[in-house]
Amino acid sequence: MMGGIDPRAMKNMMAKMGIKSTDIDAISVTIECPGRDIVISEPQVTLIEAQGTKSFQIAGNVSEREKKVSIEITEEDIQMVVESSGVSDRDKVRAALEETNSNIAEAILKLKNG
Repeated sequence: MMGGIDPRAMKNMMAKMGIKSTDIDAISVTIECPGRDIVISEPQVTLIEAQGTKSFQIAGNVSEREKKVSIEITEEDIQMVVESSGVSDRDKVRAALEETNSNIAEAILKLKNG
């Protein structure tokens, strides 16, 4: 019983008010955010429909994980750093670009300063 109310009675009261709830058999729920993901494992998910609006109620074990940012390094970026830094080792140039999150100016300075 929730708060002294029988769950079946609660469901009947909600139905009379035009609120429909449905349990969803979910394995996990992931909320994608700009720099991280929120992951809910072993979730209890309920879909609640009222007045044409759908809402989800989620409970479970919550954890967070950082997003891995993929950096695209183009051949043009590598060539520009090679020409500007005077370093011809393309692997070294690529590594400098990766370390600086593809910041060309910072990679050039890093390579020039050793």
